[in-house]
Amino acid sequence: MSDLIVLGFDHVDDAAKVLTECRVLQKEYLLDLEDAVVVTRDAQGKVHLHQSVNLEKAGASWGLLSGGFWGALVGLLCLNPLAGFLIGSAVGAGAGALSGKFSDYGIDDGFIKQLSDTIPPNTSALFILVRKSQPEKVLADLSQFKGHARILQTSLSPEAEEKLKAALGQVAAAQAKA
Repeated sequence: MSDLIVLGFDHVDDAAKVLTECRVLQKEYLLDLEDAVVVTRDAQGKVHLHQSVNLEKAGASWGLLSGGFWGALVGLLCLNPLAGFLIGSAVGAGAGALSGKFSDYGIDDGFIKQLSDTIPPNTSALFILVRKSQPEKVLADLSQFKGHARILQTSLSPEAEEKLKAALGQVAAAQAKA
């Protein structure tokens, strides 16, 4: 089962920096991300979602290939495979992009938009869906962002959430407030 972690940041570019570090950890096989979304809110209050998986592009690519194949096959039967390939490719790419636009993968977009409405202007948030990880090594690496991130929401166990708070420097801040 995957775990959802939502981190908030005081600067617009901090969430992208943490996602870049998570991708480095993923290349080292310490973290397995299912989905990640960087959310920024500009000075005017407009929310921007930056999805890590572009479903429109993936759908268009797949549609181009499959449409081209089937178009060439039908065109071959009609003695004009080139026209069939071109028409099939165009129709397939359009249909694939359209299906990708209306698809949702990983973290629910409605949930992202709902939680994103709570972040203040000129800040950012990082939504990550983690399949599996090496928690000790990941937390040690993410401790470089101590004091820059705060946990907005998580599906982690209470013990794992406390370890994440400690790595991000939130435990000391919470104890100081008490």
